[in-house]
Amino acid sequence: MAASELYTKYARVWIPDPEEVWKSAELLKDYKPGDKVLQLRLEEGKDLEYCLDPKTKELPPLRNPDILVGENDLTALSYLHEPAVLHNLKVRFIDSKLIYTYCGIVLVAINPYEQLPIYGEDIINAYSGQNMGDMDPHIFAVAEEAYKQMARDERNQSIIVSGESGAGKTVSAKYAMRYFATVSGSASEANVEEKVLASNPIMESIGNAKTTRNDNSSRFGKYIEIGFDKRYRIIGANMRTYLLEKSRVVFQAEEERNYHIFYQLCASAALPEFKTLRLGNANYFHYTKQGGSPVIDGVDDAKEMVNTRQACTLLGISDSYQMGIFRILAGILHLGNVEFVSRDSDSCTIPPKHEPLTIFCDLMGVEYEEMAHWLCHRKLATATETYIKPISKLHAINARDALAKHIYANLFNWIVDHVNKALHATVKQHSFIGVLDIYGFETFEINSFEQFCINYANEKLQQQFNMHVFKLEQEEYMKEQIPWTLIDFYDNQPCINLIEAKMGILDLLDEECKMPKGSDDTWAQKLYNTHLNKCALFEKPRLSNKAFIIKHFADKVEYQCEGFLEKNKDTVYEEQIKVLKSSKFKLLPELFQDEEKVLSPTSATPSGRVPLSRTAVKPAKVRPGQASKEHKKTVGHQFRNSLHLLMETLNATTPHYVRCIKPNDFKFPFTFDEKRAVQQLRACGVLETIRISAAGFPSRWTYQEFFSRYRVLMKQRDVLSDRKQTCKNVLEKLILDKDKYQFGKTKIFFRAGQVAYLEKIRADKLRAACIRIQKTIRGWLMRKKYVRMRKAAITIQRYVRGYQARCYAKFLRRTRAAITIQKFQRMYVVRKRYQCMRAATLALQALLRGYMARNKYQMMLREHKSIIIQKHVRGWLARVHYRRTLKAIVYLQCCYRRMMAKRELKKLKIEARSVERYKKLHIGLENKIMQLQRKIDEQNKEYKFLLEKLSNLENTYSTETEKLRSDVERLRMSEEEAKNATNRVLSLQEEIAKLRKELHQTQSEKKTIEEWADKYKHETEQLVSELKEQNTLLKTEKEELNRRIHDQAREITETMEKKLVEETKQLELDLNDERLRYQNLLNEFSRLEERYDDLKDEMNLMVNIPKPGHKRTDSTHSSNESEYTFSSEITEAEDLPVRMEEPSEKKAPLDMSLFLKLQKRVTELEQEKQSLQDELDRKEEQALRAKAKEEERPPIRGAELEYESLKRQELESENKKLKNELNELQKALTETRSPEVTAPGAPAYRVLLDQLTSVSEELEVRKEEVLILRSQLVSQKEAIQPKNTMTDSTILLEDVQKMKDKGEIAQAYIGLKETNRLLESQLQSQKKSHENELESLRGEIQSLKEENNRQQQLLAQNLQLPPEARIEASLQHEITRLTNENLDLMEQLEKQDKTVRKLKKQLKVFAKKIGELEVGQMENISPGQIIDEPIRPVNIPRKEKDFQGMLEYKKEDEQKLVKNLILELKPRGVAVNLIPGLPAYILFMCVRHADYLNDDQKVRSLLTSTINGIKKVLKKRGDDFETVSFWLSNTCRFLHCLKQYSGEEGFMKHNTPRQNEHCLTNFDLAEYRQVLSDLAIQIYQQLVRVLENILQPMIVSGMLEHETIQGVSGVKPTGLRKRTSSIADEGTYTLDSIIRQLNSFHSVMCQHGMDPELIKQVVKQMFYIIGAVTLNNLLLRKDMCSWSKGMQIRYNVSQLEEWLRDKNLMNSGAKETLEPLIQAAQLLQVKKKTDEDAEAICSMCNALTTAQIVKVLNLYTPVNEFEERVLVSFIRTIQMRLRDRKDSPQLLMDAKHIFPVTFPFNPSSLALETIQIPASLGLGFIARV
Repeated sequence: MAASELYTKYARVWIPDPEEVWKSAELLKDYKPGDKVLQLRLEEGKDLEYCLDPKTKELPPLRNPDILVGENDLTALSYLHEPAVLHNLKVRFIDSKLIYTYCGIVLVAINPYEQLPIYGEDIINAYSGQNMGDMDPHIFAVAEEAYKQMARDERNQSIIVSGESGAGKTVSAKYAMRYFATVSGSASEANVEEKVLASNPIMESIGNAKTTRNDNSSRFGKYIEIGFDKRYRIIGANMRTYLLEKSRVVFQAEEERNYHIFYQLCASAALPEFKTLRLGNANYFHYTKQGGSPVIDGVDDAKEMVNTRQACTLLGISDSYQMGIFRILAGILHLGNVEFVSRDSDSCTIPPKHEPLTIFCDLMGVEYEEMAHWLCHRKLATATETYIKPISKLHAINARDALAKHIYANLFNWIVDHVNKALHATVKQHSFIGVLDIYGFETFEINSFEQFCINYANEKLQQQFNMHVFKLEQEEYMKEQIPWTLIDFYDNQPCINLIEAKMGILDLLDEECKMPKGSDDTWAQKLYNTHLNKCALFEKPRLSNKAFIIKHFADKVEYQCEGFLEKNKDTVYEEQIKVLKSSKFKLLPELFQDEEKVLSPTSATPSGRVPLSRTAVKPAKVRPGQASKEHKKTVGHQFRNSLHLLMETLNATTPHYVRCIKPNDFKFPFTFDEKRAVQQLRACGVLETIRISAAGFPSRWTYQEFFSRYRVLMKQRDVLSDRKQTCKNVLEKLILDKDKYQFGKTKIFFRAGQVAYLEKIRADKLRAACIRIQKTIRGWLMRKKYVRMRKAAITIQRYVRGYQARCYAKFLRRTRAAITIQKFQRMYVVRKRYQCMRAATLALQALLRGYMARNKYQMMLREHKSIIIQKHVRGWLARVHYRRTLKAIVYLQCCYRRMMAKRELKKLKIEARSVERYKKLHIGLENKIMQLQRKIDEQNKEYKFLLEKLSNLENTYSTETEKLRSDVERLRMSEEEAKNATNRVLSLQEEIAKLRKELHQTQSEKKTIEEWADKYKHETEQLVSELKEQNTLLKTEKEELNRRIHDQAREITETMEKKLVEETKQLELDLNDERLRYQNLLNEFSRLEERYDDLKDEMNLMVNIPKPGHKRTDSTHSSNESEYTFSSEITEAEDLPVRMEEPSEKKAPLDMSLFLKLQKRVTELEQEKQSLQDELDRKEEQALRAKAKEEERPPIRGAELEYESLKRQELESENKKLKNELNELQKALTETRSPEVTAPGAPAYRVLLDQLTSVSEELEVRKEEVLILRSQLVSQKEAIQPKNTMTDSTILLEDVQKMKDKGEIAQAYIGLKETNRLLESQLQSQKKSHENELESLRGEIQSLKEENNRQQQLLAQNLQLPPEARIEASLQHEITRLTNENLDLMEQLEKQDKTVRKLKKQLKVFAKKIGELEVGQMENISPGQIIDEPIRPVNIPRKEKDFQGMLEYKKEDEQKLVKNLILELKPRGVAVNLIPGLPAYILFMCVRHADYLNDDQKVRSLLTSTINGIKKVLKKRGDDFETVSFWLSNTCRFLHCLKQYSGEEGFMKHNTPRQNEHCLTNFDLAEYRQVLSDLAIQIYQQLVRVLENILQPMIVSGMLEHETIQGVSGVKPTGLRKRTSSIADEGTYTLDSIIRQLNSFHSVMCQHGMDPELIKQVVKQMFYIIGAVTLNNLLLRKDMCSWSKGMQIRYNVSQLEEWLRDKNLMNSGAKETLEPLIQAAQLLQVKKKTDEDAEAICSMCNALTTAQIVKVLNLYTPVNEFEERVLVSFIRTIQMRLRDRKDSPQLLMDAKHIFPVTFPFNPSSLALETIQIPASLGLGFIARV
């Protein structure tokens, strides 16, 4: 893809800016080729037109994607250019507070001007052993890389630290040396690493000074070689120094100081030992007051003086030499105050008895007159004569200053020499790491000879740096088989030639120095004549003839010629030196005696190396002037030689570069000045590294990383099984220009900008996918929201409508009720009105109707009469009219009918003839008849109706008349009643008036009564209310008092509870601290004990070293010898005379312990004297009890009866002896009662001791007899053969003849027979077991042979395969082998399960049979019957003895017991096949028997041997987890047994009665319990160390780097420092690896029977280690602090918690130890924007310290563009909120912390008498008792 295609709209670019150097801007429209102007918008919103250069048409550099900003390695940036580098450094420094950044092979360190907590031992331990790319950039990472490469490549290393003054070079070099000193340790006890670090304060005090740029600026260069032996431990060091700035001794600029040592001396002037130096305030001396700034803020010069003196003492500079050094330094100060008085222009003098000069001469031990003379004169020597010439005042002052400088330079070299001697390696140096702390490129307003030399050195170093970077680039290309062309890089060889070549600047300077009248001006003219216009790098200033300009690799520098010759000559008058050499002060001549041997006035001879120029040659006669000739070598010549020597050394080593940058000139903390930073980046070669990288293929990805990152750009069909081919196919589609990338063997190489293009495509693809996901998710969320809102709305509507309906129903009910009320009210009113109106109406109606009826009647009557008259009149008129009309009509009808009849007649006449006429006529007549009949019927009906109507009218008339009559009568009656009523009303009114009067009287009386009642009621109510108020007040007071009492009681209880809880917590913390302190002391004691044993072994080896001709012993033999020469406490006490002869180095610690043991032994003997009588009484009581038991015991059959009788006889005889001895003792005591009786040496005491010795001898004899009898029985059994019975019978006959009693013979015979059978059965079982073991061993041998053959075949096949196929084949074979082994183990497990089930069934059957046999036992059989029975070869089952749970062994078998049970015991066999803790039980049963015998010597010896044996096993196999776990479990079980059977009530609560019988009776082993507890603590700590060593390599890879959830965390582009890939390779550890390891640990501990509480403590410690290491690594790795990594960590932690749940260990406290890690993961995932987020973070992260929270937020880095960075303001908010939190300022957790362990008492339910000792332990010499 073309670069111009990336300049699209919204693309971001960098444009130059005069203030900020580079400014960011955004394109407003796409760039098209040919455009002359870019439309840009700056970040502040301002639009800008950026004009392109018309000649080059170069586009502004593009900005990197945001996810690449802040990367650890600048070479990981896709766009490699100056603005990208500057911005990346600024973001890391300002926003993330990270001062270190990689730039390829260079570590860029920016001075923060603030103390940072990133240099502690915890940080050193975190970086130790880590790969450089895996951790965040740090000076410790560079030091670790150098240390690792030295060990791996067997090649010396160099760390080159350079930078401006004040950039932090010295501090960086100091931290690198501290790292080596801490990590490697020293090979001897001389603490070389402390001496190496102690050299820093000395060199800083004499070589560092305050400048305007730096308060502790190194004014010399130094190269320190730290030497290592073959085991890579520090054995020594050597220091070379370069170009000490001597001029500072006599002159300091404004605001600067002289060397620190002068001010330290002045600050300590009041000390008694410094009184003779006659010092004062620094402002008194000319050499310390010129800068006007004698004090540095925050620095106490007096304290620094104490540190300097301590460092001198540590380096072997004695107090006398120290005082000598201080005398010389004080003399220099006084010399500076010497003043000169001019006599004339060419001479001067010193005032007589000048005090400063007097003090100087006194301190230096020289003559005042001589010194005064030669300070004002000089000797000139010519070919013929020598004469003395006075000098002017100016020359005298210069000579004085030159002398002071020379003395200081020689003193400086002398101190360096002595430091080197103190650091010199006593053994041969195998390799070294050099640390070069040298001045960086310098340019000031006035540059002189010093700046010239410094810049010359930087030119040489830059050339070496460029060549190294170029070489690494080319090596990388060649290794990956990439075609490459020569990269054009800046070669500064011309500049170096200008300086050091023939006729170069240095040559011309030396030549001018040799000229008699040479001056700076003539030298400048020579330079102009030689180089001006001939060398492009040399220029002449326009306005000066005494200066020249050189174009260095960093910048142009103008040098002033003035002073060059004088500084190059470094002239000191020889006469002054001679005066000093003649000093009586011994140290002063010593400074000048080796001047001729010194290679350079400013460099000491390397004590560890011999330069080529100083080969040991026999010196010839020294010519006069040779020394002075050597001395007259110029400073430039010497510096060039030392620089060549340094370059040879650096070229012979592998260099590592640290470039220190000064962020600002004002020493403000975390303030970044872009201009100054760019100048230094250009000067120190960082940008050159970037340019060389960018010229080729700067971006490099492995195929797997590329596939993981850009898998999203591939389709499913593009993904092949071959990752390499997949990547090739995809790249060919994505990037069409094949020159933009190259495919290597393991990596893909990209040109600059291509990764940004791929990131853009990836981001676009992810953005599209994100938008689609967001669209779907938002749609789903909105649907969910809509459904939820709809459901809520419906619910609300339902409730609202229900409420409204209820309200409406209520309204309707109320309305209906109101209407009903209104209805009835209105009805009542209307009915009342209606009734009234009806009554009135009825009355009116009656009157009106009567009137109307009468009128109507009159009118009807008149009408009736009128009608009759009208009827008759109208009838007459109608009849008249009718008749007239009828007459007329008849006439007309007649006429018409006549006419018609005539016509009809004519027709009839015509029709008369037709028949039909008659028919028609007949039909017409019928119809007419019927019509007439119907009409008649109708008229009849009408007539009837009219008759009925008339009758009805008559009836109504009659009723009406009757009704009117009755109404008239009623009216008459009502009138009478009304008259009567009026009379009654009058009477009633009178009565009402009377009643009203009475009512008024009653009301007035009632009113008075009511007023009185109201008044009384009011008074009563007032009284009641007052009483109620008083009552309520009393109640409230009572409640208040009760509440107060309750609150006080609650507060007191709470405070007491809080105090109790706090005190309990405090006591617990104090107890844990004390326990931890004690256990740490115990750990230290065990370490010292091991150290002492090692030293003792080494001493023995040194004593036993054979002579040269002697043959060496085998190493295994010597190791075994040393193993078994481990002596116990008792043997130490016994071997005292031998130990006294050992060397004095070993005597001191042993004498103290022996003295304490002897003192204890004396007190025991004194106590023994008092307890002897009690002991004898106890013996007598035991004998009497034994006799009583013998008498009470019933007769026993067979051999047991005989055994008991013999035992009784022996006890009787012993009892008699004891009685006799007791009588003798009583007699001896009764004879004399004096105090001397019981004294040692008295008769009674002697008798008692004799009795004790005789008793012990008798006991030993008895034991030997028993052993002899047992051996005879065994030998007899071996002699018996099945067929050879003759010899047996003869032997038996002989034995029988000796026995006279038949019963005795029978009993002996039966006992012997049973014994023989028992032995025979045991022998057969042993034989069978041996045969089985032999067969199994043969099978194993055969299988091993087959396996060996198969392995050899596989090896032969593998050797023929190529390397990759060989690895795959070996892995495949290993997988198949492990699979087969797993299958075999599963089969064995199934077989064992079947066997266990079968044995359990048999055990049940046997138990049932035993019960039946016990019920049906036979009666006792007489001995005679037994004798008469025939002898058959049948095994008679022997009755089991009642064992007491004790084991007996001989004293001489103790070592054998310890060897078989402890030293040579295989834990795996015991754990799998036997009961857990079996060795502990066996040892305790042996202790019980020794206690039963009351043998304190045996108990002490056994316990001591046991403890020493366990220590020896753990020392030998202390790195094997199984062994350590096994012995921790057994030690705890042994300790619990000692407690359980101690007889103390607190430990006997859970015992059975039988177990209580087994308690110890004679000895209190509480002290040994403490010793065993201490041993268990040591074993536990060793177990934790083993766990840590096993888990340590797995934790970071499994918990952080491995992607448990695939695809969540994308791989970001990495730089040259490749970090470990997070892709799960076959060799990397995963979380499953950790869980499998945890399962392994847990199963082993459970198999060993470890206490559950102890397992919980071990698991808690394991989880603490996992959490601490993971969190520490997270805090030091920026690439791990992202949202996706937080998710991975949370998932991993959940898996660990799941493991705890599966193992029922959630209450072990292990989960709580992961809380800091969980909170760190949550912190990576939570939102980090608002104040609410800050509050949530502060409340959530209570297990993290403030430093850790801020560090995680600073390191938080987005992996994808969708994540956002944490703003600086947000981090400040967090810091403000957490400022009151009191927590540790330490950043990292202490991964080495071990929780204090406790061993809770855990009694065993196992009965001791049931324990069987397996034959596999080889303890046949132990007998159960």
